[in-house]
Amino acid sequence: MSTLATTFLVNNPLEQFEINDFVFILAPIFGFTKLSLTNIGFYLIMVVVITIGMNVLSRNNGYVIPSRWAIHSESVYGSILNLVREQIGPKNEVYVPFIFTLFNFVLISNLVGLVPYSFTTTSHLVLTMSLATAILIGVTIIGFQRHGLGFFAFFIPAGTPLALVFLLVAIELISYLARAVSLGVRLGANMIAGHSLLKIISTFTMKAVVAGPVLLLVSVLPMVFLTALTGLEFGIGMLQAYVFTILTCSYLKDAIELH
Repeated sequence: MSTLATTFLVNNPLEQFEINDFVFILAPIFGFTKLSLTNIGFYLIMVVVITIGMNVLSRNNGYVIPSRWAIHSESVYGSILNLVREQIGPKNEVYVPFIFTLFNFVLISNLVGLVPYSFTTTSHLVLTMSLATAILIGVTIIGFQRHGLGFFAFFIPAGTPLALVFLLVAIELISYLARAVSLGVRLGANMIAGHSLLKIISTFTMKAVVAGPVLLLVSVLPMVFLTALTGLEFGIGMLQAYVFTILTCSYLKDAIELH
């Protein structure tokens, strides 16, 4: 009985999110300083290279008939263009390149993490929170550039009694700053939850397959569920990239129009 329990013992599903050294050297700087490239750094470089590579391939090299890469890139760009027009307004299409780049970065980061034995960069709150905080800082700067000190009117709801101004300003300010937390945690938490569940189900299925012929037949159901869950995670990865992008557009609209 103890042997069977040991067989189906599932390893810590959070091990896949550990940040470890990918490569490192000991450089003779200030003694011996360890210069390392971590796995999250390596996969961030990979995501950037893939993103740039996909857009380079979509240039079509001047051919009249578009390639598959060109059609894909034009379709994504057209969708982002329509999103910006609907959410921010036709007069603010200057933000399309930023939104397009942001969507591609988050989407490819999510999808790369679904490759077996890879690493999901967007599962780390340090990355998602940093990205969300940078977006909020940029949106705030745009708000001040557009409206100057009038941007503070965003924190005072119309028709607020004078006696409640200070209280409501404090509440609105906390709510505004919380946008960075909610934006980053939403993406990171969804990636962590989905990949942890995939780890648990896949480990259980693998150990059932190698445990014996009887359990091999029983493992058919977990394998079907694992396949369906992988497809679901693929859809969630795309959905979270879209949600992250559309919320960024919403924050930009609030800063531009002050509502």
